Amino acid sequence: QQEQHLHLMMQLLRPQDAIRLAVRLESARPRRVRYLLVVRPEEEGAEAETALLGVDFAHEGATRCTLGMVLPLWSDTQVFLDGDGGFSVTSGGQTRIFKPISVQTMWLAWARGYAAALSSEQSCLNEWLALADLESVRPASPTPLRPATTPELSEQAVRALLRDVMATADLENVTSKEVREELERRTGHSLAEHKDFIDNEMLLVLAQMDRPSRVFPHLFLGSEWNAANLEELQQNRVTHILNVAREIDNFFPALFTYMNVRVYDEEAAELLPHWNDTFLFLSRVRAAGGRALVHCRMGLSRSAATVLAYAMKEFGWSLERALRHVRHCRPGVLPNPGFMRQLDFYQGILSASRHSSLWEPRAAEQTPHPEEDTARDTSVLSPLSSPLASPLSSEEEAAGGGLLGASRRPRISLCAVMRSISLLE
Repeated sequence: QQEQHLHLMMQLLRPQDAIRLAVRLESARPRRVRYLLVVRPEEEGAEAETALLGVDFAHEGATRCTLGMVLPLWSDTQVFLDGDGGFSVTSGGQTRIFKPISVQTMWLAWARGYAAALSSEQSCLNEWLALADLESVRPASPTPLRPATTPELSEQAVRALLRDVMATADLENVTSKEVREELERRTGHSLAEHKDFIDNEMLLVLAQMDRPSRVFPHLFLGSEWNAANLEELQQNRVTHILNVAREIDNFFPALFTYMNVRVYDEEAAELLPHWNDTFLFLSRVRAAGGRALVHCRMGLSRSAATVLAYAMKEFGWSLERALRHVRHCRPGVLPNPGFMRQLDFYQGILSASRHSSLWEPRAAEQTPHPEEDTARDTSVLSPLSSPLASPLSSEEEAAGGGLLGASRRPRISLCAVMRSISLLE
């Protein structure tokens, strides 16, 4: 069977590449077969280049395999053992977690990075992207033929079960003791040691259980509870989910298109660098006629700040107007002070980029030559693309008398530059 798998994996690779090592990994799904490959090119001068590839087989006897992960190994690569037979690899700011079935390895000749050829189904891709320290995770796949011994429940598992219990309980009358007893009945464990944890989680879940807020026709703002409520997601016809939380898993990766911004709700967290990508994600949802849920833990800080940034750029709104609209739809919205500072700075960036008076033609150039009308219309300069970065050729300079002569080239308006700088400050 291994020889068959190796033969199929080699068909994914280029002839000039080589598999240096192949290790079979555990999978969250009983039938799925996964391999981690260490790949290097055999080309002269490229011996130091290495990449990790993740390969998926739908089942043991599958006649084809797909590529699910690519992780190039750079000079900053670090490997950490997790103490449970697994390990994580961090390279180029990306971290991936692997758990081999055994240390048995296979030596071959082939393989390399194929980032453009990722073709495994979405649930496979999500498994490669799984993180170890999530606090809220989707339910595990059933794993038959487990030993009869039952391990101790983790708080992570209790949290997942608690959501299911509270989704069906009469919240007007149920007590925390009754919830704990139902959890014990379902798990077959005594949860006395988790009493305080369960009480605190119940309060959190109750606070999360409001419906998501419809901020725009194509955009809902909500909490972890909303992201885990499949029936509600389907009723709202949600197609995409933007998860703005480091500690929360993607609950239904096979059913929705996800984007993740992995940050904690801390003042020092950097959301601003992600806002261009989140804007593009939400804009594509709108253009395709889909609907998106944007969520974090409570739907009040991280996800709210991201929706505010989207509204400011999509509709040209000021931060004040965007905040007024979003709070009208979801009254509790309150991004932390660090995110508010980033939104204020983002407002300055957007304002400067829309500043149309930054480039002002000279008075002598106000009446352009007729042949140049079209050229001028199609070459509007943005405030961030200075023509001085592309100097005139010697022929143009001679014909126009240089920058100070009769050239039709626009000049910088010093007043407009100073206004833009003050806005940014």
